[in-house]
This record gives sequence, structure tokens and C-alpha cells, in this order.
Amino acid sequence: MKIDNYFKSGQLLLRAKQAMPGGVNSPVRAFKNIDMDPIVIASAKGARLIDEDKNSYIDYLNGWGPMILGHAFPLVTKAVRVQAKKSLCFGAITELEILLAELIKQMLPNVHLIRMVNSGTEACMSAIRVARGYTHKNKIIKIEGCYHGHADALLAASGSGVAEFSVQSTPGVPSSSTNDTLIVPYNDIPALEAIIKKNQNTIAALIIEPVPGNMGCVLPQPHYLEEIRKICTREKIVLIFDEVMTGFRISSGGAQAYYGVEADIVTLGKIIGGGLPVGAYGGKRAIMEFVAPLGSVYQAGTNSGNPIAMIAGYTTLKYLRDNKNIYQDLEKKTKKLTKELRNIFQRHAVPIQIVEIGSMFTIYFTANNIHNFQDTKTANTSYFKKYFKYCFLNGIYMSPSPFESCFISLPLSQKDIDYTCAVTEAFVSKFPYIAHQND
Repeated sequence: MKIDNYFKSGQLLLRAKQAMPGGVNSPVRAFKNIDMDPIVIASAKGARLIDEDKNSYIDYLNGWGPMILGHAFPLVTKAVRVQAKKSLCFGAITELEILLAELIKQMLPNVHLIRMVNSGTEACMSAIRVARGYTHKNKIIKIEGCYHGHADALLAASGSGVAEFSVQSTPGVPSSSTNDTLIVPYNDIPALEAIIKKNQNTIAALIIEPVPGNMGCVLPQPHYLEEIRKICTREKIVLIFDEVMTGFRISSGGAQAYYGVEADIVTLGKIIGGGLPVGAYGGKRAIMEFVAPLGSVYQAGTNSGNPIAMIAGYTTLKYLRDNKNIYQDLEKKTKKLTKELRNIFQRHAVPIQIVEIGSMFTIYFTANNIHNFQDTKTANTSYFKKYFKYCFLNGIYMSPSPFESCFISLPLSQKDIDYTCAVTEAFVSKFPYIAHQND
């Protein structure tokens, strides 16, 4: 399935660059870091993307995670069509947002009250505000390489597209915005203890991706999350789990349930809207009661709880709740794919680390174990570019960034996995690994 026709995508991209910065509405879509022009997507179905030139791709990106049931899942699209006939927006309370909030509370540990917002960025920003209001302290701890959206205070030492564009140092993010943001490495309890000791009684919250997906997929070391929980309890620091990516993706109860560690606040996005723009933050009643109108911490959103996003999210989560074998099926597919890819690369003497959990995985071209953001930087990004481009030109769409996770969706077939492995085998045969410094 060699792809060689991009005429319409190319023409549309020229128009896009005249209308939007870089032709995109999110930087990583520009393919800048891999020295390619992006395609323009026309439609998607199941585990396949179709571009404007009618080229088909096996999709391992899945909207950066939310399309866990695949694209155009019939139950979800039907529910959206029915709701759309009633109106797209009310700006008032609807039963749908109540149903979704109740379902999330039922599925997630330790969520007593929840507030819907419109993005993961908004969810994380709001969670930090509530933690500060609740504790009457200002400083926050974030983990190097974790990405919590593009709010100024949370861009310091972030992963995701931030790692590629170095926006921490660009105009628009003043140093004053990050003065109260303290940075520690992932999987490093001694560093965390040291920074808390240095800033005793001034830290409102610690925010972390329990399983980072924005420096690529990185797993917590044994007992790391449990130790963080103990420390935050001891120091009266609000523990925020950013589960925008892992929520309902690695298990029906997210990372909290997977690892048996309860956060004080959890932030959500992606899947809870079935792919539509949505976010949420929720947690312990004592903390969430500080949110207006119950409390004095103000946060609002005219379009929060939008009925279209609510019905898409409710239908998706209900299906996941009622069909828990989905997670076993997804994990089985992920392990099958990553095992075969790992064998192919190792057989051709390509240094490789493939990190996986549930239905998330990242391929790092390095011999070093991956435990934190600095470890991810040892990966050979030039070889990643070659691999991405070869896969892309042969109908496989993976994350265009070496600092992002890939995702498996329910409709991915064994035939898709076999084809992906065959393309990978052809790639390493054609492009032997050559060690050199990263770009």
C-alpha cells in the first residue's frame, strides 16, 4: 500500500498556511520536527484514517488518545446525531451533564464532585487554582517532562510539543509566571523530598501525569506513586493526577485504579468527550466545595457541559463500563504489536526501548532504560524521523513526535498488526541503524 499521491492535501496546506499560524491549530500537527509536510484528513472509520487524496492509514494516534473505540463508532455517532437535532448549546443545566458526572464518579476512585470544562488545559489550570485556594499556599510542584496544557505556569520543563519548540524561553511566557513552579525529575523521590524541604509549608499542590505520555510513554518505578501519595499527605500538599491521557485509557478507573493510588484531584479530557472538546476536574468533596458557587474559588465556562460533548462522552464511557473485557483486548493487541516490533528491531541490532502500558506505547531508539525526561533525550531522533516517514509513506500513521505516546484502538485488527510489522521489517532492512547524535 505505497502512498504517493498528496496533491489535494498539498493544495489545502498552502491555503491553511495563509489562514492559520504554520497552517495548523496545534504545533505538533505541522510535522516540523520530522521535516515533512502534514496531510489533511478527510474522514476516518474504525482504525483507519483517510486523507483528502483518499490515501488510507492505519491509525496509531487515534486523536492523541480519545478514540479508544475507534473512529465513527456507531453508538456514539448515533447519539450525537439525535442530540444535535435538539440544539448544539443551551448555556444551562442539562440532564446529560448530570448523567456524565454521575458516571465518572461511579467509575473513578475518590471523585466526589466534578466540574466540566472545555479542555485538558483548562482542567489542569483550574485544579491548580482550587488547590491554591484550598491550601492558601501558592507554590506548585510539577514533574519534568510532564505536560499539563499551555497555561503559562505549567509550561515550565514540559514534554509534548513544548520539548520540540522550547517555548519556555519565548516571548509570551514571562519568568514571573513560573516563579512559583518548582520542577523535579520523574521517578526521583529524593529530589522531591529535597525541594519540599527547601520550600517548607509553601507548596499548594503537586501535579503529575501518573503515567507520562507527553515525553513519550514512561512508567512509574515500583512504589513511586505510593511514595508521592504519602509525602503529599504528610506535607498537606494537594496531589493532582493529570489523567487527561490515562483516564479511561489504561483501565476503566484510570491510573488511580490501575496503581491503587488515590489523588486528591484528578483532571480529565479526551475520552470523556468521545473525541469532542471537553475536560473536567474532580476530587475530594472538601476540596471541590471551594469551587464557586459553593466556595470562593472562581472558575466558569459558558460552553462547559456542552450537550454534544456530554452525550458523546457518556455513550463512550458507558460502553467502556459495560464491556470491561475491552481493556484486556486492547492490552493483548498492544503486547502483540510491541513484542513483534521489539523482536524485529533487536534482530537487526537496532537499539530499542518500547515502553507500554494498557493500550499506550512509545518506541525509543536507544539502549538506555527510560525512567525520566532526560532518559528520553538519549533516543536517536534522526532514526525516528526515518522510521516515521517510511511508515507514513506506507500507510501507517504513528505519532509524529518522538516525545508522544501512540495508542491502540478497539477495531485494530491482526491484519493491521501484521502489516505494521512487515513494513517495519522492510524499513530496518533498507535503513540499517547508524548511531549519531540527535538533531
